[in-house]
Amino acid sequence: MSTEIKVPVLPESVSDATIATWHKKVGDAVKRDENIVDLETDKVVLEVPSPVDGVIKEIKFKEGDTVTSQQLIAVVEEGAAAAAPGPEAKADKAAAMDAKNVAATTAEAQPVTPKAAATQATQAAGGVDQLPPGARFTAVTQGIDPSQVEGTGRRGAVTKADLVNYASGKTGGVAGGARPEERVPMTRIRARIAERLMQSKNSIAMLTSFNEVNLGKVMAMRKELGEQFEKANGIKLGFMSFFAKAAANALQKHPVVNASVDGNDIIYHGYADISIAVSTDKGLVTPVLRNVERMGFADIEKGIAEYAKKARDGKLGLDDLQGGTFTITNGGTFGSLMSTPIVNPPQSAILGMHAIKERAIVENGQVVAAPMMYIALSYDHRIIDGKDAVLFLVDIKNQLENPHRMLLGM
Repeated sequence: MSTEIKVPVLPESVSDATIATWHKKVGDAVKRDENIVDLETDKVVLEVPSPVDGVIKEIKFKEGDTVTSQQLIAVVEEGAAAAAPGPEAKADKAAAMDAKNVAATTAEAQPVTPKAAATQATQAAGGVDQLPPGARFTAVTQGIDPSQVEGTGRRGAVTKADLVNYASGKTGGVAGGARPEERVPMTRIRARIAERLMQSKNSIAMLTSFNEVNLGKVMAMRKELGEQFEKANGIKLGFMSFFAKAAANALQKHPVVNASVDGNDIIYHGYADISIAVSTDKGLVTPVLRNVERMGFADIEKGIAEYAKKARDGKLGLDDLQGGTFTITNGGTFGSLMSTPIVNPPQSAILGMHAIKERAIVENGQVVAAPMMYIALSYDHRIIDGKDAVLFLVDIKNQLENPHRMLLGM
């Protein structure tokens, strides 16, 4: 019996999807719940599993094609078994193996120039062809055989970062001194990010205010209670939970920062649904922690850890990314000392965290070293006045410099 595989029902905000990667081809056996194809929308990558055991009978679209909700994309013959290779296929495989052995013997006999090394890497067992564009470009230009690189990406895939790290341990540079270029289309997610950034720039009267925070007491609390916290809750006590909780408390006291513009109306949200910016291979995504004002530190840490894992594994769903009344982004994880984050419409504000640096400050008339962080609030000046933005940042600063106030909702 044949079973149809269709595009999942897409939400109203997503009109179509792109066939990103087929993990099976016609004639391949597939098990129930095994992923057949990745569909890329402008927000997430969706996996489409097989509902039955069987064999791929038909594939309707190729990689790069655009499909819509509930469109038929493949057919699985239920209960069938993959066909065994015939004599011709076996002969072809043997010939391919002989050719590969001859090529290897020839390579050993000939001196290898950097350019030849790059060519050999390009031809290595189809490995380069299976890489995403950025990683493929790095492999070719650096003369790297992907089969020699341990992948850290999704399902063990070799990423561009893996290739760069591998190349950093080798001598030499770009093969043969070449100046290669490669033109690749933007992914759907990257194109959507670009569109949203331009939308923010062109539609919002954006301004950024700065302050600095002494994180000495937060660090002391983590040192004193971190081990007990982990034993009690099964998760480490990080910095983000302090910032998320401080932001949620401050949003309750400064509701205009938690508002959004809809035409000529201002919508005030009585809850703090905070988007946490997470970096992935495909770009920045912002899964939403909902009702943070009602969450404890352990719940926040678990929520962030779950989203980080789902982002790494490509498992974030559309529901995880929709909504959000305020965003927190942490450029400090990459070493950023100061930045002006861009507001994520229809939200009206975003808080930027940065690197913690020990600096000299004056405290009680004495110069002391303290772990300091610059924080930034970018906001929509159409509805948020400078006074509101500054008071909001000062509120965040006061809570983080006096963590006990945060625990009391002050």
